[in-house]
Amino acid sequence: MSQNLRIALTKGRLQDKSVELFEAMGLDCSPIQNPGRRLVHALPNYPLEAVLAKAPDVITYVEHGVCDLGIVGKDTILEKGGSFYEVLDLGFGRCRFALAVQAGSDFYGTYKTRRVASKYPNVARAFFQKKGMDVDLIKIEGSVELAPILGLADGIVDIVETGATLKENGLVPIEDVAPVSARLIVNTASMKLHKAQIEDFITRCEAELEKRRGQA
Repeated sequence: MSQNLRIALTKGRLQDKSVELFEAMGLDCSPIQNPGRRLVHALPNYPLEAVLAKAPDVITYVEHGVCDLGIVGKDTILEKGGSFYEVLDLGFGRCRFALAVQAGSDFYGTYKTRRVASKYPNVARAFFQKKGMDVDLIKIEGSVELAPILGLADGIVDIVETGATLKENGLVPIEDVAPVSARLIVNTASMKLHKAQIEDFITRCEAELEKRRGQA
């Protein structure tokens, strides 16, 4: 078993932002930036190995202890759930979950059961349960904005960054559901077994995030 900590990074934009953060912390991330066909990447100047994965798999790897740490969006955490420590809001990948409807429609002004489409049915369900509302949830894998246009749903719960896609499709956000950003998560057993190493990594992350806040 490797003595290095192992971290799962969400591929794509969160991976790029994670690498940017690590390099600012003084970690040499050249193996991640030039991965070739390798799947596990050891950093040359810090006892850390990086695994690049899809967001839901980051949580799976951390939960099962094959990775000690992970960086994943709060959207995936809210949808997938799991048993791990969420230790740090890394501040990048910021967006929000919102309830959106067709412009001019009155989502709340009816007694009929509303139909809501989402790629994130668990997030949507929890939101409406808190409101005490009974809704029919429809899971959509692709462009969820299509559902109200085609008359499949009265509204959608989706991730919104700028709102441009909603606007182009005649939709407007009417209520925020939850804020989203990248989070650092830690396996519960690893937190005990590798306490000093993990605390060192978290402290380095916090110091860099604090520095950035000071510069903002």
